[in-house]
Amino acid sequence: MELFTIRGGKPLSGIIPISGSKNAALPIIAATVLNSGITRLYNVPMIQDVLNLCEILRLWGSRITVDQSAHAVTIDNSKLVIQINETIFGLVRKLRGSILLVGSILAKFGSLTIPLPGGDIIGARPLDVHFDGFQSLGAEINQTGETVTLSVPKGLTGSSMVLKEPSVTATENLIMAAAGAKGETTIKLAAIEPHVQDLCHFLEKFGVGFDGIGTHWITILGKDFSSWSQDIEYTIIPDSDEAMNLSALVAATRSEVDLRGIRPEYCEAGINKLQEIGVNVSLVETSMIFRKPTSGYRAAKYQCGLYPKLMSDQIPPFAVLATQANGVSMIQEWMYEGRLGYVTELSKMGANAMILDPHRAIIVGPTSLRGAELKSLDIRAGMTMIVAGLVAEGETTILDAQIIDRGFEAIDNRLRAIGADIIRSSK
Repeated sequence: MELFTIRGGKPLSGIIPISGSKNAALPIIAATVLNSGITRLYNVPMIQDVLNLCEILRLWGSRITVDQSAHAVTIDNSKLVIQINETIFGLVRKLRGSILLVGSILAKFGSLTIPLPGGDIIGARPLDVHFDGFQSLGAEINQTGETVTLSVPKGLTGSSMVLKEPSVTATENLIMAAAGAKGETTIKLAAIEPHVQDLCHFLEKFGVGFDGIGTHWITILGKDFSSWSQDIEYTIIPDSDEAMNLSALVAATRSEVDLRGIRPEYCEAGINKLQEIGVNVSLVETSMIFRKPTSGYRAAKYQCGLYPKLMSDQIPPFAVLATQANGVSMIQEWMYEGRLGYVTELSKMGANAMILDPHRAIIVGPTSLRGAELKSLDIRAGMTMIVAGLVAEGETTILDAQIIDRGFEAIDNRLRAIGADIIRSSK
C-alpha cells in the first residue's frame, strides 16, 4: 500500500501543466485496435489506468512503446490476437476502462470473452446500456457468472438506438462498434463530454464519417476495418477534470498558481463556479491564473450534471473549498450513490459536514481543518484528501495513495514543485 504524508498550511506558488485527458486516452487507446498499422499518440497521461490498458494490448501481441518523458505512446497492432487467460482477466478486473475494448474488438474481430471489469467502487454502474446497444447492432451476448461472451456471427449492422441514459463509456463503446458496422448508425441521447468528442475526432482520422459530434444525436457511417492498416498520429486533449480538481486545490489553499495548457471551452462551468464563490481567477489564453483572494469565499451549491455543467469527476475537491467558505454549501451527486464517502473522511478533520442521503451532503464553513489519517476511497476522493491535507494544520496521512495514481500522473512530484510538503512511502 502506498501512503502520502502531507504537512499542510504551507503557501504554494508556481506553474502546474495540465496533463492529457485520462478519459480521452482510454477510449482512444482502445480504438487503436481497429488499426492494424501504427498509431502514435501524444499528450498521453502516464497514469496507471493507461499503463494497464496498454499492458492488456501488449499481452495480446501489440507492440507498444511508451515514452513517459515525452508523454507519447506508439501502438503497432499488426500482430494483435485476442486471447483470454488469467493474467488478462486479472488486469480487466482491475480496470473498469477495459470495457471500452469491447466495441473496437467486435468491430475488428467479431467476438470477445471478458470478465466484468473493475475500477472504483462509487456506486452501481450497470453495463446494460452497453449491451443493449451492441444487441441493436447485431451482437449476441451470453453471460455466465462474472464472464460475458459477445459475438457478431452476421457482422455488425448499423441501426438507430436511443440510450437509456447518456452514459459516457457506453456512448464511446457504441461509437467504436458502429465505426466498424455496415451502414449508418444513429445514437440518440449520446453523451457529449469533451473526451467523447475527442474519440470521434480520432476516428475521423481512420476514415469514419460523423454527423452531430458534440450533440446528443450523433450519426456514424461505418467502414470495414477487418484488414485496415494505416499509420496515424493524434494528440489527446488536455484533462478538464484534472484542471477543475487542481483549481479547487489552488483556491482552497489560497495560492498563487498558474494552471497551464487547458482548453477554456471545456472549463467554462468550473470557471464560472469559481468566480461565483469569490475565487480570484482569470483566464489568459490557455492558462488559468490564480491570485490571492481579496475577500472571503461564499458558500455555493455544487450540483453535478451533464456536460457542459460541472461533472461528477470534477466536484469532490470542491468539498474542501466549501469548508473554507462562509455559509452552508450543498453537494448534489445525482449520478453515483456511493461517491460521497469523502465527506465522512473530511469530518475526521473537523469539517462541519453531513451526508443527508446517498446523493446529497451539506458543508458549513468556514472551518479549520486538522491533520488526520484518511482513506483514498476512489481516484477523485483521494485527490480530495490531498487538497484537505494541504489546507489542514498539522500532518495528514492518506492511505491507498496508489488509487490516486490511477488518475493523476506523479501528483506528489507536481505538487512538490509548487511548494507542497508531500512525501510518498510504502507500507
